Amino acid sequence: MSDAVPIRSVEPIVLRIPFRDGGSGMGITPNRWDTLDIVLVRVEAEDGLVGWGEAFGYVCWRAVAAAVADMVGPLAVGRAIADVQAFNLEAQRRLHLFGRHGITIFALSGLDIALWDLAAKRRGVGLASLITDAPRVRLPAYTSLVRYGDPALVARFAGQAAREGFGHVKLHEITRETIAPGRDAMGSGPRLMVDVNGAWNEAEAAAMIPFLRDVDTLWLEEPVFPPDDFAALARLGRAGLAISAGENVTTAHDFARVLDAVTYAQPSVTKIGGVSEFLSVLRDAAARGRTLMPHSPYFGPGYWATLHLTATLPEGALIEHLYVEPEASCGVDAPWPEGGVLRLPEGVGIGFSPDPAVVERYRVL
Repeated sequence: MSDAVPIRSVEPIVLRIPFRDGGSGMGITPNRWDTLDIVLVRVEAEDGLVGWGEAFGYVCWRAVAAAVADMVGPLAVGRAIADVQAFNLEAQRRLHLFGRHGITIFALSGLDIALWDLAAKRRGVGLASLITDAPRVRLPAYTSLVRYGDPALVARFAGQAAREGFGHVKLHEITRETIAPGRDAMGSGPRLMVDVNGAWNEAEAAAMIPFLRDVDTLWLEEPVFPPDDFAALARLGRAGLAISAGENVTTAHDFARVLDAVTYAQPSVTKIGGVSEFLSVLRDAAARGRTLMPHSPYFGPGYWATLHLTATLPEGALIEHLYVEPEASCGVDAPWPEGGVLRLPEGVGIGFSPDPAVVERYRVL
C-alpha cells in the first residue's frame, strides 16, 4: 500500500469491565470469571491517524500488554508498513525464539488488527470492503452461554436466548443432566451446539456422541484434551456428529491441521495472529471446502474486526456472540444482535471508536 505512513507509537491500553451472566462465574477459567479483560492496541501514525486492535487478554492481560509494549510494538514504530501481511510474517520470524503461540501471538494479533484498521481508513473504506467487493451486511449470530453447571439456570438462559430470536444456541455444559434441559427449553426451532472446552478424553467424548445426536446437536466443540489432538478429533468426526475446534490455535500454518480434522473450523482473530493470519486461514478453508465459524466472545476491536471478517465469508457462516451483560461497552455504538442477527458496522476501518468515558472509568493500565 503505497500511501503508508510511518508508525509513531504502539500503546497497549487495558480495560477491566465487569459483566453479569446469571451464574457463578466458575467452570472454565482458573478463577471466578466476571470481568472482561480487554487489551486495546492503539497504533498512531506520524500524520495522526489512529488504528485500533485487540489482543486476547482474558486473565492473561498483564503479560499480553507487556508483550505488546516490549516485544511487538517496537517492531512497528518508525516503519511505514505498506503490506501488513508481509510485516506480520516478518514479525513472526523475528519473534519465534520467544514462541509462535500464546502470549506472543496474542500481542501480534492486536497490532495486526490495528494495522489493518489503519489501512482501511487510509483507503476510506470498511475493512470488509477492503477484502472483498461484496461483503454481507446481515450476519446471523449464534449465542454462546457460559457454563452454569445448574440444570435450572441452563434451561432459563437457553430458553431466554431462543425467545430473543437466536436460531443457534451454544452451551458450555459437560453432562447430560445439564445439556438436556437446555435443549428442551430452546424448543424445536433453534439449533444446539455444545462446547466442552476439552473436558473429556476421547472415550468419554465418543460415549456422549449418541446422546448429542439424539438432542439434535449441530456440532460438538473441543471435545478432548489436549484440544490439539487432531487425530482424535478426526476419529470422533467419523462417529456421525460434526466436530468443531480451532479457537486456541495460532498462525495459519498450525491451523491447517484443524482444517484437516474438523467440519467447522473456528479461528479467533485476537489469537491466531490477527486479520492477516485469519485471511490465510480463510483461503486454506476455501481450498478444502471447510466452513469457518469465527470464535468471538469479545467486546472490543476484536469483535468489530470479526464482524468484518465474517462479512467476507460465504452464506452459512455464523458469528459468535457471548451471552453476558457487560457493565459498559468500550466502543461507541456497539453492534448488538437483534433477532439473532448482527449488522456489519458502518464507517471506515473496522468501525470501532472508543468511548472516552468508559476508557477513563475502567482503565487499569
